[in-house]
Amino acid sequence: MNEISRRDEVSLSGAALRGAPWKTAAISGGVAAAVTYGVGLLMGGAGLVWSLGVGISLFALVAAIGAVSKPHEGDRVTRQARLWSLRHPFKFALLPAGIVAALDYPVQLVLDGEGVFGSAVDALWHGALVYLIAGVVTLTMQGRARTAR
Repeated sequence: MNEISRRDEVSLSGAALRGAPWKTAAISGGVAAAVTYGVGLLMGGAGLVWSLGVGISLFALVAAIGAVSKPHEGDRVTRQARLWSLRHPFKFALLPAGIVAALDYPVQLVLDGEGVFGSAVDALWHGALVYLIAGVVTLTMQGRARTAR
C-alpha cells in the first residue's frame, strides 16, 4: 500500500473542505459567539475571549462536518478528497483543528493578555478539542464512504 506524505494529506483535507458550507459555518460561529457572550452578560460572567473561541470552534466544526456529509457532491477531485477524509477521519480533522488554533491564537494574544505562551496553549487546547470532535463525528460518518462508491 502506498503511503502519502503529510503535505498530500493536508492537500486532500483542503480539497475536501473546498466545498464546505462556509456561509452556514460563518453564521453558526457568529451566532454561537453572540449567544455565548449574551448569556455571559446575563449571568454576570461575560467573557468576550471565551465567546469568540466558541464561535471560531463551531465555525470550523460546521465547515468540517458539512464538507464530508455529502461525499457524492462536487467535482471529481472534491468527491475523491471527501471519500479519503471519511476513510481517514483523524488525518482529515488535523486541518480544521489547525484552522481553529491559527484563528484563535491572535484573539487569545490580543484580548486575553496571557502572553505569547499562555495564548498558544489556549489556542492549541481549542484546536485539540476541535480535532477530537471533528475526528469522532467524521468516524461515525464512515458509512457514507461505502454508500457513495
